[in-house]
Amino acid sequence: MLKSIRTAEIILSALPYIQKFRDEIFVIKYGGAAQIDEKLKNNFARDIVLLQLVGIKAVIVHGGGKKINSFLERLNLKSEFIDGLRVTDKDAMEVVEMTLSGLINKEITSLLNKHGARAIGISGKDDNMLKAKSLDDGKYGFVGEITDVNENVILTIINDGLIPVIAPIAIGSEYETYNINADLCASAIASKLKARKVIFLSDIKGVLDKDEKLISKLNETSINELKNNGAISGGMIPKIDACLECIKSGVGAAHIIDGKIPHSLLLEIFTDEGIGSVIK
Repeated sequence: MLKSIRTAEIILSALPYIQKFRDEIFVIKYGGAAQIDEKLKNNFARDIVLLQLVGIKAVIVHGGGKKINSFLERLNLKSEFIDGLRVTDKDAMEVVEMTLSGLINKEITSLLNKHGARAIGISGKDDNMLKAKSLDDGKYGFVGEITDVNENVILTIINDGLIPVIAPIAIGSEYETYNINADLCASAIASKLKARKVIFLSDIKGVLDKDEKLISKLNETSINELKNNGAISGGMIPKIDACLECIKSGVGAAHIIDGKIPHSLLLEIFTDEGIGSVIK
C-alpha cells in the first residue's frame, strides 16, 4: 500500500508541469549514447510516447555521428573535425545522407511506432523543409548553415497528431545537399516554431565549470565567461551557440541533459530540480 501511495504522489508531482506544457512544442535533439544503447533507446521511445499522451508536441531532430564514423571507416574515407563540426567532402556527404536519412531516421521512427507513438521520419530535403548555404565559404566542405525553415511542413505533421523525426540534411539554392550539425538544426527549427523548449540529449551532465561541476542555470553573460576561461570548448561550442540562438529567437528555454541517465527527458521536464543545465 505504501508503495502504491508513493507512486501516486510521484505522478501527482508532475501534474503542474503537465498542465503548464500541454499543447506546447518541444524540440528534442536526440543523439549520443541514448541513440546507441538498446535500453536507453527504448527508454527514450517510451518517454516520447508519454510526452505525446500528456499533450506535449515533440519534434525530434537526430544526429548519428558514431554510426557515420563507422560507415566512413568501412569505406576508407577519412573523418576530420574543425571547431567541433564534421568536414564533409562529396563522397562523405553521400555516406552522411544515406546513414542519417536512410538508416538512422527510419530506425528511430520504427522504434517510436513500436512503443505506441505515431511518428513519421523525414529529411530536411523533403518539401524543401530545410534550406541552407555553405558554411564559412566551404571551409567545412558540404557542411551547411540553415537559411530558412519551412515550418508549415512540420506544423502539418504535428497537427495531424504525428511526431516528426527529422534528419539534419538540407538543400541549397542549386539543389545541392548539405550536412547540418544536428544541434544547430534543432536550434533553427525550435526558433522558427517558437518552441516552448529545446532539449539537447548529450553524453555529459550538462554545462560544466572548470572544476567539472554541473552548472544548473546559465545566461549569455555566464556562457561568455565560460568560453573565455576554456570551460566551454570543442564540440560543446556549437551546442552552446545553438542554445543561445534559440533564446534570442524567442524559444522559452534551452536544456542540455545527460542522455545516459534513464528517462532523462522526464526527469528534466517533470521535476522541480531537473538533472541538467538550462539556459534562459
